[in-house]
Amino acid sequence: MTSQENFNIKKSALPLMLAFGLMLLSGCQTMSSLFSDQETTAAIELPEPQPQPETVATHEFELTDDDNMVGTIAAIDTRENDALPDIARHFGLGYNDISIANAAVSPWTPKPGSRVLLPVQFILPDSPHQGIALNLANMRLFYYPKKQSNKVYTYPVGIGRQGWSTPMGLTRIVAKNANPSWTVPESIHREHAKKGDALPKVVGAGPDNPLGLYAMRLAIPGYLIHGTNKPYGIGMQISHGCVQMYPEDIEMLFKKAAVGMPVRILHQPYLTAWHQGMLYLEAHEPLPKWAKNKAQLKKQLLKQLHDLSDQKNAAVDWDKVERILQLANGVPTPILINSTDVAEISANAVQLKHPGQFYDQPVVGALKDSDWSILVASFNDETQAQQLATMLNHQGPIIPARKIQKNDAYQVIAGPFKNKTEMKAAAKRIKMDFEINAEPVKPRVTAVN
Repeated sequence: MTSQENFNIKKSALPLMLAFGLMLLSGCQTMSSLFSDQETTAAIELPEPQPQPETVATHEFELTDDDNMVGTIAAIDTRENDALPDIARHFGLGYNDISIANAAVSPWTPKPGSRVLLPVQFILPDSPHQGIALNLANMRLFYYPKKQSNKVYTYPVGIGRQGWSTPMGLTRIVAKNANPSWTVPESIHREHAKKGDALPKVVGAGPDNPLGLYAMRLAIPGYLIHGTNKPYGIGMQISHGCVQMYPEDIEMLFKKAAVGMPVRILHQPYLTAWHQGMLYLEAHEPLPKWAKNKAQLKKQLLKQLHDLSDQKNAAVDWDKVERILQLANGVPTPILINSTDVAEISANAVQLKHPGQFYDQPVVGALKDSDWSILVASFNDETQAQQLATMLNHQGPIIPARKIQKNDAYQVIAGPFKNKTEMKAAAKRIKMDFEINAEPVKPRVTAVN
């Protein structure tokens, strides 16, 4: 009746992922002066460094009258072993949010010191501020609590992939279930059977349940808003049509939302807002299903901008509008003449302190001689090896993996696994998800109990 996430990145996709481009490296400039003991010099007072905040608002925002934009643009510098999906989840963003705003940064292997823009600023979709509004174009859900008319909560989501599109329209929540079981639809049975993966008729609550711990059924038969056991697919088109949320986000929304609440599912790739006397545009590429309508969507946007600018007798920079539409990076950008450009927005972003460990960031245990493991693949390129290892660590549930140099090659070794059965199950998942025939590695010594 609903979706099982398919965060399946094929081995053939690795070169494409690596082609995201050069990293944006941030550095600092220092000035030093040398003074001899004999010289008398006036003291130079340097400004004290400003303390960096650890976070900004990510989910809950205050709404003011006639203001349709909330949040703040922030930034963070990466460290060794960071990955953009971990940063995204920590700051309430999805994979799409952080990847399109940082197209020059490798999602899975950013170099330490890369500056990552955090687009935690959102233009609300053009819909009533009631119940839930879900904008498929930017894969983001907005919740307007009935008893708090001055509040909005927003969360990233995963949606239906090609051929399994999430339906649009006005619906409502008809049921809520904690620890739901999943009755596998016949269509999904057939899909998995083709891959040699026989599914049971019903999957009970637990780590193997793709619904996660909470599910809210919609009035559209067969569709739900639910959690996930594959959180790093949030911000992607990955489901069989359902709307998926990070486990921590669905728990919050599940407690707030009520049966009967309206849910509006929209596709609005171009969003506009007046904010503090400035006109903003947030642009996303239309989803593939609506790609053929891109010219019409653009025409509608330009007409809307003409109307908005006429209302306040404001001059729009139409060349800048065109650049924003081409860039489609999801960052709300001012579009009036002589307004701030994208580079200035990035430079003025609130610089955040690195937390050291991001929320629920995968941790890979040490591999002992008594452990079962898997030789997944070997690469001549170190970055490709690190990327595959990072992707394995972000499967759901995690497949622990690391990159190991051996002679002139770089091996990706998965493990540790408790026993041969657990190892074989992981090898099967790697075969299904990455189309890689991994080789089992037996323990080199017998475990001592």
